[in-house]
Amino acid sequence: MKLAAIDIGSNAARLLITEVLNDENGVAVFNKMNLIRIPLRLGFDVFEYGTISKQKIGMILQTMKAYKHLCNAYEVEHIKACATSAMRDAKNSADIIRKVKMETEIEIEVISGDFEAGLVYENHVAENMDKDHSYLYIDVGGGSTELSFFSNGILIFKKSFNIGTIRLLKNMVTDSNWDEMKEHIRAVTKGQKQAVAIGSGGNINKVFSMSKRKDGKPLSLELLRDYYKELNSVPLAERITRYSLREDRADVIVPAILIYINTMRWAGAEEIYVPKIGLADGLIRHLWEEVK
Repeated sequence: MKLAAIDIGSNAARLLITEVLNDENGVAVFNKMNLIRIPLRLGFDVFEYGTISKQKIGMILQTMKAYKHLCNAYEVEHIKACATSAMRDAKNSADIIRKVKMETEIEIEVISGDFEAGLVYENHVAENMDKDHSYLYIDVGGGSTELSFFSNGILIFKKSFNIGTIRLLKNMVTDSNWDEMKEHIRAVTKGQKQAVAIGSGGNINKVFSMSKRKDGKPLSLELLRDYYKELNSVPLAERITRYSLREDRADVIVPAILIYINTMRWAGAEEIYVPKIGLADGLIRHLWEEVK
């Protein structure tokens, strides 16, 4: 069965097309067929003006039409489309959802931050790792950061915080926002096994590829600090050319690394694994549970 997940984030919209097969034991195997990313950057409108501009609405419609055509070409049977922080905050999101539904037949669901945190956890990466540690999933987006804490085989905490890369670039994250996150992390990890982080999101994937680490090997907190200092010291235009970064990645990667550093520090985590999972992967698994 072919399934598609559309994740409309604050920085980009992603389409993931996956074929789900059953192995000889009847266990579902998820084979990614294609992943497409369009940098809509909705958060730059929403977090400053509270609404999505006409130009961006046009971009959303074009993107969703293209995604619909691709789904048809791949003979996708079921599509799940979700929108996160920017669409949660946009005053005109209901109007946009109605237009997309009318022109593409795709129904966009604006999901809560806590539900978003749960979707990243749906990938169940921690369950395949050793039992000597607790695991903190960190998913950093443009508008929010989703955390899920997993210990002794149990998901014991999941929460979304309005701390994201675009909000940081727009100086819209206050000290009290940071303090709230710090207090939650410290309270939930206190007395638990040594925490290890599991990172998701385009920025941590980019840092991982820059590090030339082998798949399955973690990045250290110390290395993230080094990357933060290095990238933050380079002007944006030079950052794009020196590190071969897309323009829509070069500006958000620095605040993203800062969020990972702070979150890991408060959890007492010295390492972060980057298994190349994201919200779209969790959406696929959620959709599979609904339709199987």
